[in-house]
Amino acid sequence: MKLGGESVKDCLFCKIADGDIPSEIIYEDVKVVAFKDVDPQAPVHVLVIPKDHIESVDDITSENSYLIAHIFEVINKLAKDLELDKGYRVVNNCKGHGGQTVNHIHFHLLGGRQLQWPPG
Repeated sequence: MKLGGESVKDCLFCKIADGDIPSEIIYEDVKVVAFKDVDPQAPVHVLVIPKDHIESVDDITSENSYLIAHIFEVINKLAKDLELDKGYRVVNNCKGHGGQTVNHIHFHLLGGRQLQWPPG
């Protein structure tokens, strides 16, 4: 379901959000989907994405920023549900040099162990 945005035909995360590609979804509402990362970097590694296609942080506007706020509300809920009371990390990569590998904005929720700094 889209909220007025569009799916991008060849976008992996749009296909997951649309239900065209199966994923281990742990949370879904009309605005976002959260699913387990297929290559987890921590005991808890969940991706949270908007159902509307936004490519990266560079594409956040006054018209779609409410989705980003909602994502952080969902992350807060998931962290509690997943018992990450000792702490967790939220990561967003922007564009190629920032490490973004799928051009659909997404946030990594990582936890379940002591995370190191700096990251790679």
